[in-house]
Amino acid sequence: MSEITLLLVDDQELLREGMAMVLGATPGLRIVGEAGDGRAGALLARDRRPDVVLMDVRMPIMDGIEATRDIVANCPGTRVLILTTFDLDEYAFTGLRAGASGFLLKDAPSADLIDAVRTVAAGAAVVSPRITRALLDHYQGGRAPDPAGTNLLEELTAREREVLVAIGRGLSNPEIAGELFLSESTVKTHVGRVLAKLGARDRVHAVIWAHTNGLV
Repeated sequence: MSEITLLLVDDQELLREGMAMVLGATPGLRIVGEAGDGRAGALLARDRRPDVVLMDVRMPIMDGIEATRDIVANCPGTRVLILTTFDLDEYAFTGLRAGASGFLLKDAPSADLIDAVRTVAAGAAVVSPRITRALLDHYQGGRAPDPAGTNLLEELTAREREVLVAIGRGLSNPEIAGELFLSESTVKTHVGRVLAKLGARDRVHAVIWAHTNGLV
């Protein structure tokens, strides 16, 4: 794909500098701005329109959750990758619900960070297996279904509902294909239709939807 533009938002200057060194030296990636708080990051995102924002969660003035909501609402072509110190950070889960497209630990290897940026920029979601497990555990336990979910669920075919349940369980496309005896290309088509009918930005939000509405 063409060059990916990045905005770094973190109140720790040393961490921003480290990410800038790694990402800025990577072919195909270009940093177009840095910010030390959520409000400055949201405003800079509106101005620079980066492909991906790497967003810290806990920051002064405006936290990363509110900044994510602002960017998702006002910069439709920009995707947010949340960075957090702890894999069970409640704020990071909230960030995913606010519209972020990924969730990465700050201690992830540089190669994982670069891969995550490219994956999110390509329109997919990034949640590591460890984070996926924590996310699923977080949504276990009988949360009340979203009343609007019943109507959306009725729009799915029986096969699409099976695929949604599998997504909610954290299965990959190859795993879904094996379980439902389908080709991977067919699964990919079903996943796309499920996301479109639910109005979900990506796979992560389909997982959240499935658990919130009691399908898993």
